[in-house]
Amino acid sequence: MASVALYDANVLYPSTLRDLVIRVAQAGLVRAKWSNRILDEVFDNLRRNRPELPDESLERTRALMLAAVRDALVTGHEPLIDAMRLPDPDDRHVLAAAVRARADVIVTWNLRDFPSAALGEWGIQAKSPDVFLADLIEVEKKVVWACVQQIADSWRRPPGTIEDVLARLERNGLVQVVAELRSSDADRLG
Repeated sequence: MASVALYDANVLYPSTLRDLVIRVAQAGLVRAKWSNRILDEVFDNLRRNRPELPDESLERTRALMLAAVRDALVTGHEPLIDAMRLPDPDDRHVLAAAVRARADVIVTWNLRDFPSAALGEWGIQAKSPDVFLADLIEVEKKVVWACVQQIADSWRRPPGTIEDVLARLERNGLVQVVAELRSSDADRLG
C-alpha cells in the first residue's frame, strides 16, 4: 500500500514541481492529499504573484488537480485545527489535514514549521520535496523517470525536453532529485 503524503501549498505552487508530485501520485507511488485551504493558499499566491494569469486558467488548473488525483481532497479536519501545536499557528490546518488523512508524511519546504516533536505524536514526518522524491527514486526510479518524461511530452508551447524539465525542477529546489535522475540517465545511455 502506497504511503499517504499531504502536500503543503509551497510544494503545489511551482507548476513543474506540482506536475511531478501529482504524476507520482497518479502512478501509484503515493496517495496524495491536500485540503481546500491549502489550494486556496496556492491559488491566492499565484493570483498575487502572477497577475498575468487569468482567473479562468487558475480555476481550470485547480479543477484539473482535483480530477487528476482521486480522493486527494481532505475534508472534516477543521475541528482538529485548534488542537494542533506548531511553531506557526497558521500551519495548524496543514497538520490537522494530515492527521485527518492519516498521512505518513507532510511534504513541505518549511521543515522548521513542522518539527518532529510536534508531528511524532501523530506518526507523521515532514520531508522536503527533494528528500521525498529522492526516496521515491530509490524505490521506483523508472516510474519517477517516466513521470518526468510525461511532463516533457506534455509541453507544447514551446515543446519541452527532459533536460528542460530537469532544469526547471532544479530551479524549484530539487537538487538531489535532479542529480539522481541525471546520473540514472547517464547510466541508461552508457
